[in-house]
Amino acid sequence: MDNVTLSELVDALRNGCERPFSDAHAMPPGVYTSPEFLALEERDIFDHEWQCVGRASALKAPGDYLTTRIGAQPVVVLRDEQMQLRAMSNVCLHRMSVLLEGRGNVRRIVCPYHAWNYSLDGALKGAPLMDRQEGFCKEKYELPAVRCEQWQGWIYVTLDRDAQPVHKQLAELGTLIDAYGMQDYIETFYEEHVWDTNWKILAENFMESYHLPMLHRATVGPHSRLEEMDCPPGRAAFNYHWITKEASLPIGNAHPDNTRLTGHWRKTTALLAVYPTHLITLTPGYFWYLVLQPQGVGRVHIRFAGGLAPEFIADPQANAHMATLKKLLDEVNAEDRRGVEAVFRGVHAPLAKPGHLSHLERPNYDFARYLASKLKPH
Repeated sequence: MDNVTLSELVDALRNGCERPFSDAHAMPPGVYTSPEFLALEERDIFDHEWQCVGRASALKAPGDYLTTRIGAQPVVVLRDEQMQLRAMSNVCLHRMSVLLEGRGNVRRIVCPYHAWNYSLDGALKGAPLMDRQEGFCKEKYELPAVRCEQWQGWIYVTLDRDAQPVHKQLAELGTLIDAYGMQDYIETFYEEHVWDTNWKILAENFMESYHLPMLHRATVGPHSRLEEMDCPPGRAAFNYHWITKEASLPIGNAHPDNTRLTGHWRKTTALLAVYPTHLITLTPGYFWYLVLQPQGVGRVHIRFAGGLAPEFIADPQANAHMATLKKLLDEVNAEDRRGVEAVFRGVHAPLAKPGHLSHLERPNYDFARYLASKLKPH
């Protein structure tokens, strides 16, 4: 950390956040480069906050599952036999192997190491040859449950038993975007990537639209009217802003059959950042999102997916709309990757110094204040 202690780095972040927004600066370089700072984030943020793991509609049948990680804890989220969503520890109760990888469908959760196997509610159902051990009682084994909730079609998990329910934390956001009907949007693609940058650099890139005309000049930049952009103050659990635009694609505006949105809302895109790592672009016709997970200070795992509003799914040209959307988002993502990896290289520079934020970077200021409010150096 170039002789800057963790306490000094947190103090520098806090001091920056005490400036009024009119004099706000970017965060200190060390918040992106310090392993000690990341350890603090893991302890004070990732071990306690709700984290999105994807769309509930991705789990369509009993036994459908996805896997994730909360800090060091592997987690599996699945549909049980009653089609209820469950989240559990994804670690075997025998010799502690990780149980499931990726996404898929299972009738039972079978450990790849010694074949101990569990039902979809987490109860141990089979343990080969263990009946020879008098002290073993199968009925005493059950995978620990993890809190799991749905909001607007998303699945969130947390290790914190005391965390306020998601729908309460995001109640105001739900009201703001209610007319879009996001819970009914259909995911049409899902991918996972790893980029060489700090997770916060990518989060901040998604939150602000100041970079659109330059970094995205070959794609969405020319269609974004920065002079009309509104960046309201953020809230405790999220920030947001709006872009009203003539969409570069027909699917960026409301479908003629869409009766939920009226007036300028039929052309308005919402940019949503649900802290700490769930980032959503919600347009009248499509949505796309990133879910971030740090892999050390210099790498970030990304869940990248998107899809269409129900009217475009029902449209005879649905397949063409899906292909068009994916092509655009791949191009935008490639531009963003170049940008955020360049920033990560830059924050290591001995002469790097954070400058003033523009009025269009209000979400970054709010994100910094969120981080500062959560971190508790001991």
